[in-house]
Amino acid sequence: MKALPKLVLASGNPGKLREIRGLLAPLGVAVTPQAEFGIAEAEEPFATFLENSLAKARHASRATGLPALADDSGLCVDALGGAPGVFSAHYAGREGSRETRDARNNEKLLRELAPHADRRAHYCCVLVLLRAVGDPRPVVAEGTWHGEIGHEPRGANGFGYDQLFLLPGRRASAAELDPAEKNRISHRGAALARLLERLREED
Repeated sequence: MKALPKLVLASGNPGKLREIRGLLAPLGVAVTPQAEFGIAEAEEPFATFLENSLAKARHASRATGLPALADDSGLCVDALGGAPGVFSAHYAGREGSRETRDARNNEKLLRELAPHADRRAHYCCVLVLLRAVGDPRPVVAEGTWHGEIGHEPRGANGFGYDQLFLLPGRRASAAELDPAEKNRISHRGAALARLLERLREED
């Protein structure tokens, strides 16, 4: 990452920014959210995390002229056929603040899962790094984090569905983890570790 001391993060999600900054800070990489450049969030019309992540990275890199890192991620629940998936952020609608949407999404998830005994789920994160908007070889990395959905929210950390996402063998939710531990074991942490490995292989 020495050749990329500064990145624009193609996201307006403060939770993602906090986690990605925490993961890259030890490497001396400055991560600036696209909002600080006055860039609105890109449309995410695609059916896969990869396509949405590529669209977001290109949008941010084109607007800033900087290398861009994009993250498209979501929760996939087995009993719901993989839903909410790429629609995780707006599962219960787009109205309201991010915190309001998170609460509404969690309430809908619990309603939809109520008839099901199978509560297995996993988080998926696809990261895309573009060195420039026309980069013909974007660096792509994926990470997953397996667990199950609890019956009620637990914990005060994290964001999104973290209060409902229970870790196997721990009976703790993702929102009950220390942020540093979450970064080590989460889908986003795994994806970023793989992305860094691929960059090192290219050096």
